[in-house]
Amino acid sequence: MAFPSEQSPPPGIRARLHEIIFEADTPAGRAFDVGLLVAILLSVLAVILESVRSIRVEHGQTIRWVEWCFTGLFTVEYGLRLFSVRRPLLYARSFFGLVDLLAILPSYLSLVMPGAHSLLVVRVLRMLRVFRVLKLASFLGEAEVLLTALRASRQKITVFLGAVLSTVVVMGAVMYFVEGEQHGFDSIPRGMYWAIVTMTTVGFGDITPKTVPGQFIASVLMVMGYGVLAVPTGIVSVELAAATRHGPVTTQACPGCGVQGHDADAAHCKYCGTRL
Repeated sequence: MAFPSEQSPPPGIRARLHEIIFEADTPAGRAFDVGLLVAILLSVLAVILESVRSIRVEHGQTIRWVEWCFTGLFTVEYGLRLFSVRRPLLYARSFFGLVDLLAILPSYLSLVMPGAHSLLVVRVLRMLRVFRVLKLASFLGEAEVLLTALRASRQKITVFLGAVLSTVVVMGAVMYFVEGEQHGFDSIPRGMYWAIVTMTTVGFGDITPKTVPGQFIASVLMVMGYGVLAVPTGIVSVELAAATRHGPVTTQACPGCGVQGHDADAAHCKYCGTRL
């Protein structure tokens, strides 16, 4: 007797659920995704409307009831997504898995943290599934290229940010010594805040150096700020150029972990090895 392997798609009801929930190539799957997108839009609209005081005073209870209905719906959907894949933990740790979880957590957090339900607008990130519903595989391919470039750049950018943060600490301490409390630099953390605002060329102006040495240091940091913006841009650009050499991807979701963005000629998932 042949037994289902770990690398085969989930059988029976799980396979049917996976086809409906993760695939948009069938009428049932497309209807599910379109209905989900409509529900997401309505839930986000409810959260936005509740933030308007006049609407909240008059219709607050109704809107909260609607929010909880959508939360219950999305909770059931999240559970079905985990049930329909062979490796639910892999899906839970994927980008869309984390977004699906964050879409329901604020409602439950609001039970112990009043006001947390306003974070439900994170549900709008689930609208990224529209590319799969409309079969815009090229968009998924470009998203995969961008993610690949960011992953390849993270070590270089981490080193760069470490150097920037070290500079911020040093400059914050220097400005605390040079300007002093009488000019608003009443602590090293306040000087670090000023250094960050200056290096990023934001320039709020709430704290400004008054002495000539302080103004000279500020001028140096302003010039350095252009480099702060340019270096990570160049790093990511190089990795983007390298990542664009990959071939096209499909909208098919892995039956094992639910991850999308596989190469068009792939036979197995590159994340969990399940046969596609």
